[in-house]
Amino acid sequence: MHRRWLFIAAAGALIVASLIVGLLVDHKADTGNTEAKPAGGTQADVPPATVSPTASVSATETSAKPSAKSTPRKESPRATATSAKPSAADTPRTGSAAPLAGRIRPGATYRGVATFYDADGSGACMYDASGDVMTAAMNSTDYETARACGAYVLVRAANGASITVRITNECPGDCAPGQIDLSAEAFAKLAQPSAGKIPITWSLSSPSAAGTVSIRYKTGSSRYWCGIQVIGHRNPVARLEVRAGSGWRQLTRAEYNYFISDDGSGCGGAIRVTDIFGEQLTLNGVALTANAVQSTGAQFAKR
Repeated sequence: MHRRWLFIAAAGALIVASLIVGLLVDHKADTGNTEAKPAGGTQADVPPATVSPTASVSATETSAKPSAKSTPRKESPRATATSAKPSAADTPRTGSAAPLAGRIRPGATYRGVATFYDADGSGACMYDASGDVMTAAMNSTDYETARACGAYVLVRAANGASITVRITNECPGDCAPGQIDLSAEAFAKLAQPSAGKIPITWSLSSPSAAGTVSIRYKTGSSRYWCGIQVIGHRNPVARLEVRAGSGWRQLTRAEYNYFISDDGSGCGGAIRVTDIFGEQLTLNGVALTANAVQSTGAQFAKR
């Protein structure tokens, strides 16, 4: 009888243990599903998150290369070049724009007085007499060893009258710096001749109307010695060079407005003329003929 009760108790204990184990297994399964399911839906309702390889590469490129829309563009410095023939439109009319100018500089205004004399266009600059009577003689200081020869200057009187004249002569002695001795006809455009002397201001001019540059070899020129004169230039001439071998040789300007080759170097060859603005005219085919005015068909740009 005692053994029977023991068997019944053991069997009951086994059944209870089996129930407990089953409950524990079901609880563990329920707990795992709860951790895997996001709130608000089942695992079937919410697809698993994925990372696109393409999006990853794009993000890396964006961080390494900022967008052109969000990053200011830096312009690369542009290469520049200096022309041997500067454009009049690009060059301002200031003294700094004429690196080869002497005392008379473009853009500057000079003060002095005007007198007059009987002029015919000839004089210290060794130009021929002409029918153009709007000429003048420059004081020795501003004449500057013939650098002023051929220059055009705009002269203004206190009454508002003005006249453009070409420098063909030097006024030595009594002419002070700033003074211009006008032709009688030019003076009459500004004031009555009875005034004798009037205060003026004047400045360098580059006239619209101009012919072409001419070259003249001085009397006595040959392949052993020559003097070269430039005539009819719109802007003041700064230097004259002659072809010498593979290069150029600069000649010295005399007070009488000829550029001299003492040993004949370059006489009869190519000539290069440069104005105060740096513009160069290369002239070929000028014959070595003394005292003959030869037109070249070239001219400096208006400034």
